[in-house]
Amino acid sequence: MISELLQCNFIDLDLGCQNKQEAIDKLSGLLSDSGKVSDRTHFVKAVMERERLGSTAIGAGIAIPHARANTVNEVSIAFARAPKGIDFNSVDGDPVHLIFLLAAPIESGSLYLKLLARISRLLRYQDLIEDLKKASSKEDVIKIIAAKE
Repeated sequence: MISELLQCNFIDLDLGCQNKQEAIDKLSGLLSDSGKVSDRTHFVKAVMERERLGSTAIGAGIAIPHARANTVNEVSIAFARAPKGIDFNSVDGDPVHLIFLLAAPIESGSLYLKLLARISRLLRYQDLIEDLKKASSKEDVIKIIAAKE
């Protein structure tokens, strides 16, 4: 479950980054600070390599950057809300306001893919997106997601 992997210290409700690289680095730092990612620089590099293959911005102001790396100790998810929006080279050209960063160890193939699919399915709910944009606390973010899972 996404809500079980998402912890309050992995959430930033006021991400003030200027670009995709900065946003990915900041969210990776949240996972690194908790020990989920042992080498932040290496993980950011893996995510940016994935981004070069094609933007993970799926439209409607949402991005799901992700990577598997040998410096990830445990599957984890970070979430950020960027009120001003960030250019993520989105398919629709719109800035991104909601970001889910998925980190996984190399050997977590099927779980990684299942979580990626689950996040994508969850974000089809417009009411969930609106609720995440208005959430007043980190705990609310987790509750909103848990209620839809």
